[in-house]
Amino acid sequence: MTKIEPLKDGHGRFIRDVRVSVTDRCNFRCQYCMPAEGLPWLERDQVLGFEELERLVGVLASMAVCDIRLTGGEPLVRRDFPRLAKMLADVDGVADLSVTTNGFLLERDAGKLVEAGINRFNVSVDSLQRDRFFEMTRRDALPRVLRGLEALATFPDAHPIKINAVGMRGFTETEILPFAEFAREHPYEVRFIEFMPLDADHSWDPKLVLTGDEIRREIDAVFPLEALPRDPSATARTYAFKDGKGKIGFINPLSEPFCGDCDRIRVTAEGKLRTCLFSLHETDLRTPMRDGISDDGLREIIRDAVWRKELKHGVNEPGFRQPERTMSQIGG
Repeated sequence: MTKIEPLKDGHGRFIRDVRVSVTDRCNFRCQYCMPAEGLPWLERDQVLGFEELERLVGVLASMAVCDIRLTGGEPLVRRDFPRLAKMLADVDGVADLSVTTNGFLLERDAGKLVEAGINRFNVSVDSLQRDRFFEMTRRDALPRVLRGLEALATFPDAHPIKINAVGMRGFTETEILPFAEFAREHPYEVRFIEFMPLDADHSWDPKLVLTGDEIRREIDAVFPLEALPRDPSATARTYAFKDGKGKIGFINPLSEPFCGDCDRIRVTAEGKLRTCLFSLHETDLRTPMRDGISDDGLREIIRDAVWRKELKHGVNEPGFRQPERTMSQIGG
């Protein structure tokens, strides 16, 4: 049997992680992601089907892309999503299957998702105050999300559970210490993510970015922190509370870019390969798949696109252009 070479880009980085969007639809309308009225959804036949996703993940896994994260939109709104998760968990070569969700449907689906084989969960929660959660998401859903987290936490195989909060100046400052206390009192690792230029209104401004270092210093002044070792390809810088009560993390793509160690690619819900979150170009995988291309042919298309993967996102550089697509359309 011919050994298949691992997937590598033109800068020598091996690609091991793929973010696969299973839908562009979402039941929230978060300010940093989409407008209040929502966005036009893809037609059903434009979205990759379960068997297409299974095949694509299998092709990627054959090239040592072994960490699969399922995203959206909101992945749990995809009909029969736990069945899809089981199909992908069973793909040969998949070592880790995770999901990023807003948590709204976790109370219903937590058990089925753990049973399907999802072993890591990231849940987006931008405020622990009901009125401010509504302000950010445009949905009065905080109690339901927290119940979903509690349901998920009852399953030992679901841990670690990570809570993602976007750090936005003028909004997040009053959330910092409550989130730190939340991380100390619950079996969740809270992670602050710097606000990135992926909003639907294209109104992002660097002045709106509340940096991870600013947040970390405020927490450390009240609850002393100590840095934990970081895997080179990890997006988060993780800290433990010195008294042993939990962990907290910071994802700083703007103030401390980690592009040099990036091992990630993305596939949109309609089967477009993106080699960077901020890519201005995409590679169509759906059309050749539906036209009957062989697995070897599909691998060649993927290799050619990944070889041209961007060295860095360039957000902080002159001439940066924000992608037309929003986070919900790319796959969060």
